[in-house]
Amino acid sequence: MFNFDELHNRKNTNSLKWDLFKERYKAQFKIADASDILPMWVADMDFAIPQVITDAIKERLDHPIFGYSYVSDACKDSIKNWFSRRHDWTIDTNTILFHQGVVPALATIIETFTQPGDKICVSTPIYPPFFSIPSVQKREVVENLLITTDDDFEYDFADLEEQFKTGVKVYILCSPHNPGGKVWSKEDLEKLVQLCIQYDVLLVSDEIHADIVFDGFKHIPTLTVKDADKAKIITCIAPTKTFNIAGIHAAMMVVPNVELRNKLALNKAEHGRDDLNILAAAAVKAAYEQGEEWVDAMIAYVSNNMDYVVEQLNQLEGIRVTKPQSTYLIWIDYRDTGLSEDEMMLRLLEKGKLAIEPGTKYTEAGRGFLRMNVACPFETVKDGVERFKKALL
Repeated sequence: MFNFDELHNRKNTNSLKWDLFKERYKAQFKIADASDILPMWVADMDFAIPQVITDAIKERLDHPIFGYSYVSDACKDSIKNWFSRRHDWTIDTNTILFHQGVVPALATIIETFTQPGDKICVSTPIYPPFFSIPSVQKREVVENLLITTDDDFEYDFADLEEQFKTGVKVYILCSPHNPGGKVWSKEDLEKLVQLCIQYDVLLVSDEIHADIVFDGFKHIPTLTVKDADKAKIITCIAPTKTFNIAGIHAAMMVVPNVELRNKLALNKAEHGRDDLNILAAAAVKAAYEQGEEWVDAMIAYVSNNMDYVVEQLNQLEGIRVTKPQSTYLIWIDYRDTGLSEDEMMLRLLEKGKLAIEPGTKYTEAGRGFLRMNVACPFETVKDGVERFKKALL
C-alpha cells in the first residue's frame, strides 16, 4: 500500500537535509566539494508523507480565502484520540497549548519559568537545543551524565539528585531518548518524577519520538506515571517526526497544571503568538485521524533498515552498533577504532562521501559516537553502509 522504496529527489527543494547541509559541512570540516556527499544526518525522513495529509492540505487550498482561523475541536479531538489509542494516555483537550514546534516550545517554557542565571539540568548525551537554548537565554546548563553500557543507556539517579540539590529549576527529559533511542521504563520515569517533586523541579518532557517505537518496547507518557499529578510537568508532543512534516511547524504542550498553563498563556499573549496556521491544523487533524496505517508500515520498514545497518556495521573492526529501541536514528560507537572525531569525520566526508553527525554535537558525552538517520529507502541505506565501509578502508 505504501511505497517506502521509492526514491524522491529532494535536491533544490530548500531542504535543510539535502541542500543547506553542504555549506554547513564544508565550513565546519573544511570540505572543498560536498556535491557528491550522501546526507544521512538531520532527523527527517526521505519518505513521502501520508497521502491523507497531502489530500487534507489540498482540500483546504481549494477554498480561496485564507483569513484568520482557529484550531477546531475536531482537530483537538484527533490529538486526544491518537494518544488514547496509541499510548493509553487520556489528554484533556483543555490542557493543550499549541506552538510552532517542540524546540520553540522549549524556549517558551524556559523563558516563562526561569530567570537568567537559573540552572537547567539535562542528561547527556542529548539533543543540542536542550542545552543551546538555555545557554542563549543565559541560563546555566548542568549535566547529568547517562551511564552507557554495551547496549543501553541508564540513569545515574544519585548524580541527578546531587544536581537537583544545587538548586536546579528545570529538568528537560528526552523520552524516547535522542540520540540513543532509549525507551525509558515506567520505573525510571517514576523515580524521575519523585525527584522532581522532592526538589520542586519543573519537569519538561519532550516526547516528539513517542510514536516511533519498535517491537518489544512501549513508550510511557510521563504524565501517566505515579504521582505525575503532584509534580510540575509540561509534556511537548508533535506529529512532525512521526509523519515527516517538520516543515509544517506544529506542536503541542500538554499542561494539566492550571498555574503553569496560565503562565504559558500569558507568555503567549506577551509575544502575540497565535495557534496553528490553517494548513498546519489541517495536516495535524488528517495525520492523527487517518495516518495510523502509514505509521505502522513506516515503523516496520525502518526496523528492517535498522537490522541491516546493525548487521553490516558490526562486521567492521572497531565499530559497535546496537539496534535502538525507538526513533529512526542509530547511535554508532567507533571508540575502538582509535580514530579521533576529526579523523573519523574527514574519512566519512572525504573518502566515504557520507554525512552523518559527530557525537560531540550532543555534548562531550557523545565523543566517540556518530548518529545516522536510516529513515530512507533501503537502496539509500545500502549506499550509506557501503560509503561508511569505504571510509574505514
